[in-house]
Amino acid sequence: MTAMYIADCLDVNSQGHLTIGGRDTLELAETYGTPLYVMDEGEIRRACRSYRRSIEKYYDGKGMAAYASKAFCCKALYRILEEEGMGADVVSAGELYTAQAAGFPAEKLIFHGNNKTVEELSMALEYGVGRIVVDNLTELHTLDALACATGKHPGVLLRIKPGIDAHTHEFIRTGQIDSKFGFALETGEAMEAAKAAAASRSLRFLGLHCHIGSQIFDIHPFVLAAQVMIGFMAQIKAEAGVELRELNLGGGFGIKYIPENDPVEYDRYMQQVSAAVAESCAQTGLATPFIIIEPGRSVVGSAGITLYQVGEVKKIPGIRTYVSVDGGMCDNPRYALYKSDYCFVAAGKAGQPKTCTVTVAGKCCETGDLLGENVALQQVQPGDILAVLATGAYNYSMASNYNRNPKPPVVLIGEDGKDRLIVRRETMDDLVKNDLD
Repeated sequence: MTAMYIADCLDVNSQGHLTIGGRDTLELAETYGTPLYVMDEGEIRRACRSYRRSIEKYYDGKGMAAYASKAFCCKALYRILEEEGMGADVVSAGELYTAQAAGFPAEKLIFHGNNKTVEELSMALEYGVGRIVVDNLTELHTLDALACATGKHPGVLLRIKPGIDAHTHEFIRTGQIDSKFGFALETGEAMEAAKAAAASRSLRFLGLHCHIGSQIFDIHPFVLAAQVMIGFMAQIKAEAGVELRELNLGGGFGIKYIPENDPVEYDRYMQQVSAAVAESCAQTGLATPFIIIEPGRSVVGSAGITLYQVGEVKKIPGIRTYVSVDGGMCDNPRYALYKSDYCFVAAGKAGQPKTCTVTVAGKCCETGDLLGENVALQQVQPGDILAVLATGAYNYSMASNYNRNPKPPVVLIGEDGKDRLIVRRETMDDLVKNDLD
């Protein structure tokens, strides 16, 4: 069964129905309606624990795994992260506010963003965010002034572009020089920023940050990035007189969306990168820094699925067959943006072979509102429930109200097998609540 290759939390029951966390997806669809996001708590916790164990194993516990909130953000998730000993990164006032509302420890938060507003920086200072990742000189000077005026001394990291080609989609490559994120090494602006941060009396210059891209299946770019960053830390020590104590290597670890994907086991990544860090530190005479990593997709991606109801099966002889569902780009824009691959399963026929090749279409008024083209699927008819796998990351978080479609709810299957609503379905009243007469 194809679903079995995507995530451990998925299975097929005796009725031939797809299950997640042991729960029948047809029953979930009947209880909560469709479209519906479903996530498995056990899968999320297993991922968190694997990252924490790797820090303990390869860095003697001198590090932190900080979940990238942009992948999926809600109060219930922050509470899971806190229980699992994770940190978290946020990239907006909204994500910070959500973490704060959940009671997440401020000292374990990392604030990112290439264009943080004065209001966002002030909010981070007020809440006591543990680390602010500074993206540009304007932000550095603004934060310095705010900190001085308020008597705060925030810890800062500088975001550096290490110039690494991560071999991923051009829209999600962020480590090369032509990127809106961070300071470039080649132009000298990174060293200029480092000297400015070191000279500040209000900012605690803790270290560096980099992020080379997303959905990466190769270890080598991560190793190169670590070597480049340690080398730059040595330069900073030599030229600015500061030995930095922290290195944030970002995230970007790939997951299995379709059976053909072959993501690297995280333990192998950590083993090779930690070896590169140790070797580079030995060569440069630096102490091994406190290592931070920022997994997002790899924590929640495989833990989630989306359930839809099939509305129409439109066969165009000699062309293609469209299977239309009651959601679309409004709840998953990733195919429209990136042509992202997904695995599709007729939830009530999960034990049957996939004998059809179809295009899965959404209900939005756009020709490009598709979830997948030329995908394998069991024979389906109107009323069937269609599951799209590995949608736990960047689906709910990127959802919109296009065509005034309400956003779907999120249901969490607990480790005890019980389901609970963690994000309610938007109502029609929600769609018009900000409208003025």
